[in-house]
Amino acid sequence: MALQNPNGFLLTTIENKIATLEFGHPASNSFPSNLLNRLTNELNNLSNNSVVSVIVLKSSGSGAFCAGASFDELLAVSNQEEATQFFSGFANVLNAMRNCSKIIIGRIHGKAVGGGVGIVAACDYALATTESTIKLSELALGIGPFVIEPAVTRKIGKSAMAEMTLETEWKSASWANQKGLFAQIFETTTELDSEISAFANKLANYNPETLVEMKKMFWEGTENWKTLLYERAEISGKLVLSDFSKKALNQFKK
Repeated sequence: MALQNPNGFLLTTIENKIATLEFGHPASNSFPSNLLNRLTNELNNLSNNSVVSVIVLKSSGSGAFCAGASFDELLAVSNQEEATQFFSGFANVLNAMRNCSKIIIGRIHGKAVGGGVGIVAACDYALATTESTIKLSELALGIGPFVIEPAVTRKIGKSAMAEMTLETEWKSASWANQKGLFAQIFETTTELDSEISAFANKLANYNPETLVEMKKMFWEGTENWKTLLYERAEISGKLVLSDFSKKALNQFKK
């Protein structure tokens, strides 16, 4: 089904027990809160869909995979409640991915920044191209990657997370592959799509009950995320209201 919205779109197609979930936004596939909420709801729906065994999560176009949070919306928040609610949108998506009963394969065709890196990390298996560089720029914006940190650290470890956070520089797809964020990287999107299709079809032919139990096993030890991520959203919500953050966001938009 296609969900049309001037603030972005969400499209789900289901074929051969594989659900392809595509999101898009004209601003480098960034996420306003409305799109975050719709993605959360769709992940929850697919989790309960007995026809689906595997989800392929992708974004539209040939540019960035995901630019993270919507700068326009971050600049528009005016109080702690609004700011915390916005960052809770990313917490909702990460928890929906964690709790989803289906294996989620990430198709990462391009750059990922901030919250986009968190979404990549919350995939059960992510495949990318050599163009799929990653960056955590939050520190330069006066905030930090608090909400997504548990997801990213779970994949790449504390040391690599600290490196990304403090350097605020682009990391190559090869670096992300070596650290475990990407399972494989490919030279072209054609090769990427071929491997995703083959891998998703292979998984879809396995016992669906086994896949559900494996998914639970993969995410053991993350039960505290149902409260932790929202505590982190509150921290980010407080910091984004600071004068430092407002000035930094305006500078990045110029």
